[in-house]
Amino acid sequence: MKHNASFFFRCATGLGLVCAAAASTVLHAAETQPAPAVAEQFSLSNGLTLIVKPDRRAPTAVHMLWLRVGAMDEVDGSSGVAHVLEHMMFKGTPTVPAGEFSRRVAALGGRENAFTSRDYTGYYQQIPAARLEDVMRLEADRFAHNQWPDEEFKKELEVVKEERRMRTEDNPLALMSEALSASVFVASPYRRPIVGWMSDLQALTAQDARDFYQRWYVPANAAVVVAGDVEVGQVKAWAEKYYGSLPARAVPVRKPREEPAQAGLKRLTFKAPAEQAHVSLAYKVPSLQLRADAPDDTDALALTVLAAVLDGYSGSRLERALTQGPDRVADSAGAYNGLWGRGPQLFMLMGVPATGKTAQQVEEALKAQVARIARDGITAAELARVKTQWVASEVYKLDSLFNQARELGTQWAQGLGVDAGAQLITRLRSVTAEQVQAVAQRYFGDDALTVAQLVPQPLDKTRQARKPMAGSRH
Repeated sequence: MKHNASFFFRCATGLGLVCAAAASTVLHAAETQPAPAVAEQFSLSNGLTLIVKPDRRAPTAVHMLWLRVGAMDEVDGSSGVAHVLEHMMFKGTPTVPAGEFSRRVAALGGRENAFTSRDYTGYYQQIPAARLEDVMRLEADRFAHNQWPDEEFKKELEVVKEERRMRTEDNPLALMSEALSASVFVASPYRRPIVGWMSDLQALTAQDARDFYQRWYVPANAAVVVAGDVEVGQVKAWAEKYYGSLPARAVPVRKPREEPAQAGLKRLTFKAPAEQAHVSLAYKVPSLQLRADAPDDTDALALTVLAAVLDGYSGSRLERALTQGPDRVADSAGAYNGLWGRGPQLFMLMGVPATGKTAQQVEEALKAQVARIARDGITAAELARVKTQWVASEVYKLDSLFNQARELGTQWAQGLGVDAGAQLITRLRSVTAEQVQAVAQRYFGDDALTVAQLVPQPLDKTRQARKPMAGSRH
């Protein structure tokens, strides 16, 4: 999950004044409603974290199991193992055969799936609140007793390889993005793709996945998040019964892999079959910490506001300057800021050249818009708009139990507390136009920049689109 410009509330109707009016209406309505229940966090005796947030608007619940382990915790030569293991977690336990987990959740009237990121892995079920205990029992069993034969691993590995082919190797922008990450980062494990390099997948073994499971799937490295029509005390009792009885094991020590400072412009020319060119600019920037003992991280918030001013709403600066009028240079343009994560973050500028325009022209136009803010700043109206939209997006998000639970889990994975969302809003409100101008001046020099340009190659007209393989979970 990225926290970037798209994190801001977007109004589908388009016009900025309509967006502002809609956001104000939402905020006024929110002020007349009872305050949502506060999430409570507990630590079980074996180190597992439990987070519960009651929401009684409907008789449903979301149950999530989070692991503070993702692609960044892999080692060279086994990239993709975190994601492959996510697939294998559906392949059974001594008491629940392969495929039975999903069938049982469906029989309870629920749905389930999982996801892997650089920073974490998550498993979830959305079910009637009355069946919460059933899925807690199932998930605790899977978490502690996952097992499968080598042949089952080999079959699922082929599914993951095909997933890579469909989502990355058949997608020129995905391929370029993968190459860009590998160019931007030197020491950080963020340089490796979440799905893994194909050569690593070819060499991955069942024992590699088992070893990763045994190493990282321990109670002290996990959190259970429950949101919905639930009683906190009852959820805590079930968590103690099904998760608290699991043996405690130490979390492996993570060795620091600090990204060295970049000392000059990097440029990547990437050739792939495509219809249009594309250019991406990646600047290394600080991330948000939200910890009392952390250094001042206001710049991370100011950079996120900057991204929203550039590309946070219909009619924002990049859209107006690059894609409209007789002098338009791009068919599309965008910006986002990686607000937080366990690894280093990037501020991205992207664009697709219009017919007759070059990637170099788009690159210069993107830089010019940041330079303009560095020189002239932003207006009070722009600052107020993005702040209002951000707060409105938080109000809308409360309508989804899944989003509530996912936000709490994401924050836990970053080492943050259950009040991180409220802290974020409070901190955002304090960002000034002067701070936004200051970060535009501070972080956009060429020494911290990596540029990737997609150079289109002829398309293979005879190649047929791939069809998803049976068994794919995504």
